[in-house]
Formats: sequence, C-alpha cells, structure tokens
Amino acid sequence: MDMNFNFEPVYPHHDLLVELGQIEMAMDGLSERDDSERNALQPGLQSRMHSLLQALDHLAI
Repeated sequence: MDMNFNFEPVYPHHDLLVELGQIEMAMDGLSERDDSERNALQPGLQSRMHSLLQALDHLAI
C-alpha cells in the first residue's frame, strides 16, 4: 500500500472550515451579550464569515 498520500491540499480547506465553525459559535454567543456589545461585534464577525466563505469558494479540492 502506498503511504505517500499528500495531505497538503486538504490543510487550507480544513483550516477554513475550523475557523468558520469558530465564527459561527461566536455569532451564536452574541445573543448572550448586551445590545451595545452585540452591535459592536456582529459586523466584524459577519465580515469575517463572508471572507471565509469566499476563500472556501476559491479553493479547488
């Protein structure tokens, strides 16, 4: 059996998915924060999520 499988192309995809999950959890946690804190954090989280989703779209797997 050939054990020389190259996982490097998979790493960026995996890393983006992990970070996307972290952003989703952070957004879920916004409901526990007060309105001013939520309003301050939500735009940055949404922007980061948008960037991650675009990066995933551009990866070829």
